[in-house]
Amino acid sequence: MVSCASPYLRSFAEANGTLHQYFSLAALPSQGLPSVDRLPVVIRLLLESALRNCNGIQVLTSHIEALARWQPQSVREGEIPFVVSRVLLQDFTGVPLLTDLAAMRSEAVRRGADPRAIEPMIPVHLVIDHSVQTVFSDSKNAVEKNQQLEVFQNQERYAFLKWGTQAFETFKVVPPGKGICHQINLEHLAQGVVEKDGVIFPETLVGTDSHTTMINGIGVLGWGVGGIEAEASMLGQPLYLLMPDVVGVCLTGSLCPGITATDVVLHITQLLRATGVVGKLVEFLGEGAALLSATDRATISSMAPEYGATCAYFPVDNNTLKYYQQTGRTERQVALIGQYYREQGLFGSPQPGSIDYSKVVSIDLSAIQPGVSGPRRPQDYLPLDMVSKSFKSLLLKDPAEGGYGKILEQLSARCSLSARTPMVPVHLEAVLIGHADLMVAAITSCTNTSNPQLLIAAGLLARNALAKGLKVKPWVKTLFTPGSRVVAEYLAQAGLEQPLAELGFDITAYGCGACVGNIGGLEPAIEDLITEQDLICCSVLSGNRNFDARIHPALRANFLASPPLVVAYALCGTMLIDLTTQPLGYDNSGTPVFLADLWPSGDEIEALATQSIDPAIYSRLYENIFEGSSDWNSINSTIGPVYDWPASTYITQPRFFDEPAAAFQPIRGARALAIFGDSVTTDHISPAGAIRLESPAGHWLAAQGVAPNEFNTYGSRRGHSEVMVRGTFASVRLKNLMLPLLPEGAVDEGPFTLHRPSAQRMSIFKASLSYLAEGVPLLIFAGEEYGTGSSRDWAAKGTRLLGVRAVVARSFERIHRSNLIGMGILPLQFEADDSVQNLRLDGSESFDISPTENVIKPGQRLKLIIRRSGVICIEISLLARIDNAVEAAYFRAGGILPFVLDQLIDAPENEVIQQ
Repeated sequence: MVSCASPYLRSFAEANGTLHQYFSLAALPSQGLPSVDRLPVVIRLLLESALRNCNGIQVLTSHIEALARWQPQSVREGEIPFVVSRVLLQDFTGVPLLTDLAAMRSEAVRRGADPRAIEPMIPVHLVIDHSVQTVFSDSKNAVEKNQQLEVFQNQERYAFLKWGTQAFETFKVVPPGKGICHQINLEHLAQGVVEKDGVIFPETLVGTDSHTTMINGIGVLGWGVGGIEAEASMLGQPLYLLMPDVVGVCLTGSLCPGITATDVVLHITQLLRATGVVGKLVEFLGEGAALLSATDRATISSMAPEYGATCAYFPVDNNTLKYYQQTGRTERQVALIGQYYREQGLFGSPQPGSIDYSKVVSIDLSAIQPGVSGPRRPQDYLPLDMVSKSFKSLLLKDPAEGGYGKILEQLSARCSLSARTPMVPVHLEAVLIGHADLMVAAITSCTNTSNPQLLIAAGLLARNALAKGLKVKPWVKTLFTPGSRVVAEYLAQAGLEQPLAELGFDITAYGCGACVGNIGGLEPAIEDLITEQDLICCSVLSGNRNFDARIHPALRANFLASPPLVVAYALCGTMLIDLTTQPLGYDNSGTPVFLADLWPSGDEIEALATQSIDPAIYSRLYENIFEGSSDWNSINSTIGPVYDWPASTYITQPRFFDEPAAAFQPIRGARALAIFGDSVTTDHISPAGAIRLESPAGHWLAAQGVAPNEFNTYGSRRGHSEVMVRGTFASVRLKNLMLPLLPEGAVDEGPFTLHRPSAQRMSIFKASLSYLAEGVPLLIFAGEEYGTGSSRDWAAKGTRLLGVRAVVARSFERIHRSNLIGMGILPLQFEADDSVQNLRLDGSESFDISPTENVIKPGQRLKLIIRRSGVICIEISLLARIDNAVEAAYFRAGGILPFVLDQLIDAPENEVIQQ
């Protein structure tokens, strides 16, 4: 066995003579372990964490040995711990996490314990970025008006967050209006290496947003987890994961002129999704990777969730250090990052053949073409010259085959706004719209505004379009929501802020303003006409997700594109155009203007980037990052270590400690609350968009006296269980296979189910209340990739409060599966060819689920008995997707929250985890 003591400690000295101790990977052979030289860099970083945190309790010497002896093709059975140095939160996921912490303190008081025992043990940064709605756009004061509306709508939530900053010593909040968590993390919060208790080590983190992976682009290992996993990390629990496969992605060649980082990441997303990297660690290597700038790498790393990878890591090299320097980090910090990674043998992009990977995928950067992804999934990549042809074909395809079911004559039909809709704005009186027209064009913060070259390209294209006399089509809602205030500074320095504004791309907010569904409403006349005529209208955005109904419920086709292409499509106003051969418009002399006429050269982009980006801008803007606006500072908040839970429709004490933990009890006489197909996302399970009056959540808010114009969004009310349980499975695009087809074969969409045995159609929430009153346990059935999408803990919390005991699916998304376990819900996986379709499940059945013994263990098989008309029809085996001993312990405790609370305040009674 390996010693956890000091044989691994080494030291190095800075240029000024300052000594630093570190746990040396090179010291492993002296303790009888193999050299790490051929291990992937990400495995070495996990190994360093285990080496440094080995305590013989949670992190064992056996974990060190397992990581040191990692083999690329081994069967993955054991789990390993990962102790991170920091946690990153955004406010949608961070508020419910803080309510959990507050509830744990209240529970500690109820048990007679010191509430201060509940305290984050590592730094926690929460960035308020998801609450702003871009109600106001295309005006000079849109930023101020949207921010004022945001603070007004969210005062109760923000007062609660301000309480958290004084109640917890390690919990810091970045106030609204500063940007998004990922870009602020990239530009300022990340330090590359940190020092604690005299030991220096690599900075690592987890975040409650799946796009936390953006930080992988500058050599910081981290990824998105559920809020309850992040909470456990904050409170001293290691994050446990199955020993991973590592896929090496070898980038060769270099980008051709005119190819953007967005084109690259959309291409990579399609390729790696098809390759199969779900749940795997991805590490980039090769000369092509070494040539990419840190911001191009961050763009690629950000979309790791879209291609399914746990992380998308670029090792630290000179381009990494250059980025740290450019963004205002101190010279000493930059030098220390480089020195540490060199001392550990972790510096530089790996060369092909130098490391053993589970699999290597090669991508030739020189072969990548410009393109977009859509209209429903990020991996549906289309070369630019195929967009119009492909979308037209999809419009005409039968809905049963995934199409929109239109006929050719309908594609050329145009509808007048003024003929059918009252109170049409003057600028829209003569407008005709039809299928495939573009209603929203958004340069949004999710992926691309951390990349100055992309935004400078968009600004130059806007400048060139104005010079040709082109304008954005009047029916297109234009949005520009940068991820930090630095963007406005360098665009102004480059002289490009004004051209973008003149085309309608004024800055509308600093936050997540589009791809999470925060675009506000469309013009009512347009929205009414889309609904009345069943028009298939579109959005195009420079974000990372385009799932159905995510951007706006009325828009059924959504495309991802680079910022300059967003501007180009806005000029056209339709997606049925081939931008490679057809003109975007005509100049003042009637001459056709093509995309190639407007596209800036790479040299021009680089020259402006070099001229306008100054480290002093970053230093100045981030100097007071935790100080808020006058609106923020005027919010009053309670003080003290324990929250007093005032009456609120935004914040309430969650009910997750009400039920005592118990061993798993067999499920008898269960009913299916819903049956789904493949790719049900967390958007479907727990929407984050606007709350509609006709929804169960809307009915509840109205009953509390909340006016419909103050309903806000599900995301903003994630701290209130009564709202969120009513919002669970509330998507208007949900397809419950229990519902019969409508006339002419149309699918019955929305948050509905059939209650059994009455066969009455009702909302999923109302049906759950009936089943709870009847004492009937509930199941969810689904196909492949259940829970894909954002890391929304309420997708699991709401499922539990609806009374669901287990989810049975063909496969699960990593974070959502973990969240289900964290809430005491059993994820069960069909085996062999079993599926909803093969078993012909329609919801009329009842179900029994029994384990072989009265305890759930990793890798256990359970028996599912399906009864029709009270008679046993079939019996199958299901795999319990509890993958390690820690998850089993969480499940037996009733979830992560009661488990961690017991660990902190009832130590003598803690359950021992058998590794």
